[in-house]
Amino acid sequence: MSTAFFSHADCRTHDMGPGHPECPQRLDAIDDHLLAVGLDIALERREAPLVSLSDVALAHGSGYVAQLEDLLQQVSAGGEARAIDPDTIASPGTWNAVRRAAGAAVAATDAVLDGEVSNAFCAVRPPGHHATRNETMGFCFFNNVAIAARHALDVRGLDRVAIIDFDVHHGNGTEDIIAGDERVLMVSFFQHPLYPHSGGVPMGTNMVNLPVAAYTRGPEIRALIEANWLPRLEAFRPQMLFISAGFDAHREDDLGQLGLVEADYAWITRRLMAVADRHAQGRIVSCLEGGYNLSALARSVAAHLRVLAEVDGIDFLSSDVAESRL
Repeated sequence: MSTAFFSHADCRTHDMGPGHPECPQRLDAIDDHLLAVGLDIALERREAPLVSLSDVALAHGSGYVAQLEDLLQQVSAGGEARAIDPDTIASPGTWNAVRRAAGAAVAATDAVLDGEVSNAFCAVRPPGHHATRNETMGFCFFNNVAIAARHALDVRGLDRVAIIDFDVHHGNGTEDIIAGDERVLMVSFFQHPLYPHSGGVPMGTNMVNLPVAAYTRGPEIRALIEANWLPRLEAFRPQMLFISAGFDAHREDDLGQLGLVEADYAWITRRLMAVADRHAQGRIVSCLEGGYNLSALARSVAAHLRVLAEVDGIDFLSSDVAESRL
């Protein structure tokens, strides 16, 4: 089977203004790089649908969902951007982008559970892991991964799922939503202290938080994962894995000060695939979170996807493939 690549043009219509790091060009950079290295031919591209608000309500309060829908529809009708919080701006295209981003995560979950594809990556924006049950935060409106995880549990009937977050920032929104839900194990590392200045003390026993200091590099992160994440994941035996795939822990990304490189993201992905193969029939859904240096983002996503698609080490631009692109 294949790796699905979910995205939609609407995800580019959310625009928080000139100079904002969470920009539409992030998705362009990913697409351009996948095409340039030939990796696009290994992926099954699918368009993200609009999320059902009943799915959103599995992770967010009904009042919050209604208020956000009303606000974003007002912005869409008015045609002018509006700041929601100091970091998060709504533009006329935001409501559709928000629904496509969460819709991608849910559709990917269904595609993997139905056996249509082996695993899936959602190249979407806005990201989601800072969105709490009742609050926008840090560029995020709906928590895409939390919605998908709850869909797998509450709609599709799974008993246990794991959420893995390797963004440079703590996934405080995801933690807020799933704290105490023993059907979910969340494991993460993040730079600390750094926005949103949380995560030092987990909110529940169903979390493995690894706050790390600035300038921590890949070998130290790998050792922490081996010692802390993997034993808990093995003991938990998740039936599906959800990844909040932020690539801003890359050493070239200015929004953090960690020292990961593409090889580290590939290593993490391999370890997670091994867990999924042992306990979850290989089922993984990965959703884009951070990553703001466009070149580093694109290269890191490609490293992640090469492992997910099990084409690590294959040169797609050799021989016949290269000639076909001339």
